[in-house]
Amino acid sequence: MKNSSVSSPQVIITGFADECSNAKSLIEQFSIFAALGLQYYSIRFVNLGDGVKNVMKLSSDELRAVLEMQNDYGLNVSSIGSPIGKIKLLDVDDGLKDPYIPFDQYLDNEVKRVCDIAHFLETKLIRGFSFYQPKDDDPKKYVSQVVDRLGKIADVCHRANLTFGLEVEANLVGCNGWILAEIYRQVNHPALKLVFDAANLVVQGYTTSEIYEQYEAMKPGLGWMHVKDYAKTSVAVKGGRQDEDKMKGFVPCDQGYSGHEAILRDFAKILPELTAYSQNRGIPGVFLDLEPHVRGGGQFGGYSGADGLGVALRALCNTLDYVGIGYHLRDFDDLRAARGF
Repeated sequence: MKNSSVSSPQVIITGFADECSNAKSLIEQFSIFAALGLQYYSIRFVNLGDGVKNVMKLSSDELRAVLEMQNDYGLNVSSIGSPIGKIKLLDVDDGLKDPYIPFDQYLDNEVKRVCDIAHFLETKLIRGFSFYQPKDDDPKKYVSQVVDRLGKIADVCHRANLTFGLEVEANLVGCNGWILAEIYRQVNHPALKLVFDAANLVVQGYTTSEIYEQYEAMKPGLGWMHVKDYAKTSVAVKGGRQDEDKMKGFVPCDQGYSGHEAILRDFAKILPELTAYSQNRGIPGVFLDLEPHVRGGGQFGGYSGADGLGVALRALCNTLDYVGIGYHLRDFDDLRAARGF
């Protein structure tokens, strides 16, 4: 299935493969992605037969098994869906379960580890976050500290010829697009880009127009997007702490309050420039990363099922068709090329 023309801008559709398997079985993840026609996936949680593990916890032998299996299914990793930056910024007891790790130790161990994993799985992108400020404190007070840490993370990634994508998400210092855009401006590093996720703003009580404003603020630093939407089931307190484990209103991108049509219509205008940036850094193109959560989501992931991911994919394709953005899914020509006939 192809939707492309010489004149239309192009994206690469990918997705968090663990969304389609409740048990996080790698065979299920890869089988479903291949059947849906996807050639790229973001790796986060996997089960190789001895329990569910985050990609950061996989051994060298386990990573080798992932690489061999993804080759069997004709898949490539678009990004490492790492939890980098989902730790406390300060060593304070605020009642939250999130860990604190001294930053020098974190940089030497976790950040360098995720770079090694990205190299092994042959991707150029690492997704990460902007650290947790103390509970109920104003995130804007901690921008300078986050800028310092993210600048060092970006340096490590840059030296490894990788790009770090900073995702907008509730409860972190970069909880909205305005703060995240300011962090990006101050870090001012070629290896740091921003990852827009509209649903992560809807859950915080922002209106459709406010979400578009935050997209506009983030646009100069955008690297790629996560795609999901949210139908409001309650009124959140803007800027307040959100209970991520009670978020049950995720929907495909053609529903909900995000306004994906307007966002993607404008996104098409910057795709040529963003594609050139990506390819200059060894990234194959601009990714739209499905993370639908249509059966529920929480602090560290979500679940859609095979059918839910299929519904979300069709919703995204229909929206891209409507706004005039091209995309590519596998077809028989791809099978012929892969099999050499």
